[in-house]
Amino acid sequence: MALIGASFDTPEDNGAFAEKYGYPGRLLSDVDRSAGAAYETKRADEEGSPEFAKRRTFVIDPDGVIRRVYRVTDIPSHPAGVLDDLRALGAFGG
Repeated sequence: MALIGASFDTPEDNGAFAEKYGYPGRLLSDVDRSAGAAYETKRADEEGSPEFAKRRTFVIDPDGVIRRVYRVTDIPSHPAGVLDDLRALGAFGG
């Protein structure tokens, strides 16, 4: 299992973020927003704040199948919900 984050920020900005907040996974820079377009996290101009990606979490299985997509609205409680779903999917070997 791997934790990967992505943003539209530069590698330098992502590195500073990871260091400041102790981000435990890989943090990828999607500066051309191609992944954001593919995963539908790129905002349309009329949505406001088009420079930022929509906050989404994707659970992708080892075969590359998206098993869950979350619209992140409550940041503090979000990780617990994802972990519960990962356990239910057997991501921890049980």
